[in-house]
Amino acid sequence: MLRGFATVNYYADDLEAAKAWYTELLGVAPYYEVPGGYAEFRIGDFQHELGLISSAWAPPGATNGPSGEIMYWHVDDLAGSLDRLLALGAKEYQPITKHGEKGFTTASVIDPFGNILGIMYNPHYLEVVSSIREP
Repeated sequence: MLRGFATVNYYADDLEAAKAWYTELLGVAPYYEVPGGYAEFRIGDFQHELGLISSAWAPPGATNGPSGEIMYWHVDDLAGSLDRLLALGAKEYQPITKHGEKGFTTASVIDPFGNILGIMYNPHYLEVVSSIREP
């Protein structure tokens, strides 16, 4: 049934400021936009989609502060990525946390727009990417 991650959406009261912040963080501009309401980035090895939605378009209760699931994005340098997010104005939500002995490590922040952004060093992700790349 579930075949893979397609799009994660974050809400922002100030969509233009959110677009600028994520463009700075990701190093790419949105590839798709609906004026005044939506901007979407494609990023990473699988071109996953990160969408920014104007809070005016949010369903009731969706923007009442950090809550719900945390989508973790794989990063190669967890500490460096966390430092960069904090330098760009994000606030620590969960500190760097090791999970077991296999190298899985996470952290998360709250972006300047109130969304939880998870980052993770994930050995399994690296195994999958290396197994599908052409030699």
